Amino acid sequence: MQRVINLYLELLKEREKRDPKKFLKCHFFNSFFYKKLMGRGVYNFQSVRKWTSQRKLGYSLLDCDKIFVPIHKEVHWCLAIINKREEKFQYLDSLKGVDAQVLNALARYFVDEVKDKCGEDISVSSWEKEYVMDLPEQANGFDCGMFMLKYVDFYSRDIGLCFGQEHMPYFRRRTAKEILRLRAD
Repeated sequence: MQRVINLYLELLKEREKRDPKKFLKCHFFNSFFYKKLMGRGVYNFQSVRKWTSQRKLGYSLLDCDKIFVPIHKEVHWCLAIINKREEKFQYLDSLKGVDAQVLNALARYFVDEVKDKCGEDISVSSWEKEYVMDLPEQANGFDCGMFMLKYVDFYSRDIGLCFGQEHMPYFRRRTAKEILRLRAD
C-alpha cells in the first residue's frame, strides 16, 4: 500500500506541474518522511534536512501553499497538512482520531526548515492546530488509505471534501486507472 500511496502522491505533483493555474502550489511528502523525522519516537530534523533543498525539489518548499504529510500508523493512514496559506497545522483522520505529537512535530519541523533554508527565526505560535472533524468518515476497516489520498486530492484543489464511504469503490477504480496511466486527473 505504501508504494501505491507514494506513487499517487507523485502523480498529484505532476498534475500540478502540468496545470499550475488549476491547483494550489503544494508539496507532497512521501510516506517515509514522518517516520524519518520521528525516528524511534524522537524528533530529528537532521534526518530529513536534505529532503527539501531547492536543487533537489526544483522549487522552494517555503513557497508552497500546502505541504502534505501522510502519516502511517502501522495499520492506519492519516494525513497532516502544513497549511501555510491559512497558517494552520491540520490533522485529518477518517476514524476521527487526534494526535498532538504529529502537529507539534510538524510545527517544530516548519520552524527548523525556515531557519535552515532562509536563516530566519519564525514563530508559529499564532498558527492554529486543527483536528479536522467535519470529514468524510470511513465505515470499514480498510479504506483509510483511500480516504487519505482523497483528502490530499481535494485539499490540493482547494475544494470541499464532498465524498463519502459510498464513493470509495469508484475512487479505488479511478486511482488504479490513474496509476496505470501514470497520470492523475
